[in-house]
Amino acid sequence: MLRAAGRANGRRHPLEGKRVYVAPMADGSARAFAAVFRAHGIDAEVTPPSDQRTLEVGSRYTSGDECFPAKITAGDYLKVLERPGVDPARVALFMPTAGGPCRFGQYAPFLRHVLDEHGYRDTPVISTNADGSYGDLGVGPQFIRSGWRALVAGDILRKLLLIHRPYELEPGAADAAHEASLGDVCGAIERAPLVPAPQLAALHDAIVRSRDRFRRVPARRDRARPLIGIVGEIFCRLNTFSNDNLVRRLEAQGAEAWMSDVGEWIWYVNADHIRKLALRHRLLTVEYVVTRLRHHVQRRDEERLLEPVREDIRGLEEPQMREVLDGARPYLPNTGAYGEMVLNVGKVIQLAARGVDGVIDISPFTCMNGIVCEAIYPRLSRDLGGLPIRNFYFDGTQSDLDRDLGVFLELARAHQKRKPHQRVYPPYPA
Repeated sequence: MLRAAGRANGRRHPLEGKRVYVAPMADGSARAFAAVFRAHGIDAEVTPPSDQRTLEVGSRYTSGDECFPAKITAGDYLKVLERPGVDPARVALFMPTAGGPCRFGQYAPFLRHVLDEHGYRDTPVISTNADGSYGDLGVGPQFIRSGWRALVAGDILRKLLLIHRPYELEPGAADAAHEASLGDVCGAIERAPLVPAPQLAALHDAIVRSRDRFRRVPARRDRARPLIGIVGEIFCRLNTFSNDNLVRRLEAQGAEAWMSDVGEWIWYVNADHIRKLALRHRLLTVEYVVTRLRHHVQRRDEERLLEPVREDIRGLEEPQMREVLDGARPYLPNTGAYGEMVLNVGKVIQLAARGVDGVIDISPFTCMNGIVCEAIYPRLSRDLGGLPIRNFYFDGTQSDLDRDLGVFLELARAHQKRKPHQRVYPPYPA
């Protein structure tokens, strides 16, 4: 049941009476984030699953110069608006953005342009920018904190799924546990009071139930399976339609995947915000204090939600952002490069130290971040003892992905026998 939307000075909230649609960059995280909107009295849901129609509609409204995620998000959003009976004035589209070299920074203005050009001027685009650490949505002071908790919970459930699914003895059991757990988390977000402590307690309890649900999945670990780290452009690596279900294809060929999560980007944005404040000599300002306080609160919330699954994710803990940035510095210092290219290079180094057998970089075709990383990976591979690193680019066209993954996994299995760092295995699945 929706709560009444927040009002400022007695005025009607601009999203009241509208349905907000969230693009499923990562399905679980997107559904949890939509639940946060609903908890704050704003009707929201994830766009329907992407399909061939998504590509048809997206291609109709794009020129071909845009990157693949722009085509998919535009296609999914316009599919919603084209459905019979939909009133465009009662729809709002959520599209965050960011600065730097990535074309992601143009998604929101691009979508606004497409909507205006094709008669959807009454459909608002809700946007929030990385330059302000995504604190400018204006829905309410608790919204950003609730949204962060939802993203963390989504990341935890995805990690549990990828830990258990390759080893399940009953096909589909891990997916069923993930689906039930996602419903549990979304329900906790919607039902909990909009007060920090009770909400966090409700989410913590939902994570405990989710952990136990996954532990009941019949499974048996095979230590011969190679562990493959997944980095790359955030949308394309997390959106299964964009990458042609690459992770499931890896699992079908006998691998386990370690997917870089959504929270990684938020930690990077926080760190870069502080770096920019230092460059502008603004470390003795209210803005700096607020930024540091937000970072501390987010870290504390994350630790609380991770506490129930510490044992279950042992050996697969995400590195701290300072470790990622320090690792990238000899190749791509974050003072001279920006965004996912820095994260990917630094994350590869951290994954190698944790015993992965290979790394795959998933990016849209022509992605600047992917191209820069691909130029650096050969040197990085040599420095890491021959760790196999492979770029996979996606643009919606067909390719023999299974063949290419098979070749890559042969390299990963060879590296598994000689790698300098051995992985630590969690106790579940047994």
